Amino acid sequence: MPLNPDSQLGWYTSRRLPHFDAPHTFQFISFRLSDSLPAAVLHELKSETDLLRISQQSPALRARMEAYLDRGYGSCVLARPEMAAQLKQAFSYYERQRYELLAWCIMPNHVHVLIKPTTSLPRIVQSWKTWTARWAYQHAAELRLEVPEGGLWMRGYWDRYVRDEKHLHVAIRYIHQNPVKAGLCSRPQDWPWSSAPAEE
Repeated sequence: MPLNPDSQLGWYTSRRLPHFDAPHTFQFISFRLSDSLPAAVLHELKSETDLLRISQQSPALRARMEAYLDRGYGSCVLARPEMAAQLKQAFSYYERQRYELLAWCIMPNHVHVLIKPTTSLPRIVQSWKTWTARWAYQHAAELRLEVPEGGLWMRGYWDRYVRDEKHLHVAIRYIHQNPVKAGLCSRPQDWPWSSAPAEE
């Protein structure tokens, strides 16, 4: 019997990473453009973090990847208001149907979202990527978008389920502070492509 694409999977492994996909579990999701982190740089970061204790490797790699992404490498098509607006619209489209949207931030080359899903997490993320990639390719010539040749989005995404209320507040703060940390603005509410302004 084929698996229902809307079914939530519980604990599973994808690309050697553990994921937890369950109803009404807060999920902190990050995904990035395909040209935002070159393979050679990622290999170097992994080589550095492989020297650490096993328990430290994954958090250290994640932190170094985020620091690199914040430098704004690659085409950064999400810095274009037209492109960011499409991604924001994609977030809104299935809100209250497939998930509750709690916080989000669109950076020039990557994205952070916090949701409470009611359907399959991979399907939710895929819908965002498909919507925006289709729009980008349809409008690339008109807007002179430098869409990465190998596809707009990097395959997969990073997710972490939120364990408790403290973790929830930490995740929201991390999402809203990302543009400040990257030097794009001085206050979270000054960044136009984030849920932070709505909270002020």
